Parts: sequence; C-alpha cells; structure tokens
Amino acid sequence: MLDGGDCRYACGWFDGFAVEPDNGNIYSPVSGVVTSVFPTKHAFGLLTDSGLEVLVHVGLDTVALNGVPFSVKVMEGQRVQKGDLLVVADLAAIRSADRETTVVVAFTNTAEVKSVHLLQTGLQAASTTVASVEL
Repeated sequence: MLDGGDCRYACGWFDGFAVEPDNGNIYSPVSGVVTSVFPTKHAFGLLTDSGLEVLVHVGLDTVALNGVPFSVKVMEGQRVQKGDLLVVADLAAIRSADRETTVVVAFTNTAEVKSVHLLQTGLQAASTTVASVEL
C-alpha cells in the first residue's frame, strides 16, 4: 500500500500510507494519545482509543537532521484530536539536505490489524480521512 523509497515502510514491515505534503504543517491523522515524540522531532507515536498504534514519520532519512527543521507542537502524554497540529516541518530545509519530505503514516501493531483500506488518493485536504483500519 505504501509507495515510498524507504524499504522500512515500503517492503511490508508496516501497513499504512504515504503523503506528499504541500506545506510543513503536519497534522494528526487520528484522535488519541501521543505516546512518543522522537528526540529528533521527526516522528510521533500515537495510540487511539481502539488500540491502533500509529507512527507519523516526517520525511525519509530525516533522523540525520537531528531535529533542526522541525518545530514540535505536542508533547508525550498529550491527548490530540484528528487534525491537531503535531509539528511544523521546514520542507525547504529538508529538501536542501537532500532528504525526501514524504510523510509516512504507519500502523505499527501489525498483529492486531486485520485490514487497511485506502479510501482516497491524490490531492486531499489535511482533514480528509484517507484510510480505514479494522482491528
């Protein structure tokens, strides 16, 4: 389902989808609790009330940027709603470091995920539901 250059996601280790952002505002794809804000500010763990574990990973190979192009807007333990701002990413800085800006949304508790259905493709508003997951 994922179409990206990073095999950690594209080779089937996780179910999910990828997004090409048109600006640096990265929003939560689900309502739940922020379980992790990576020290390098490029990735976030979320846990929904139904038990779905979601990883939002901003850019490919962006861990090497040591958090510089990211301004985090949430903290671990914070409850977020779908559409809340997680982070502002400086997409130009990411690109100038020869990294891709693709945002990967991965469902990491794969043993519990029965199915993932992609509902939308192409250009979508940030508030659009693009996938459904059955646990």
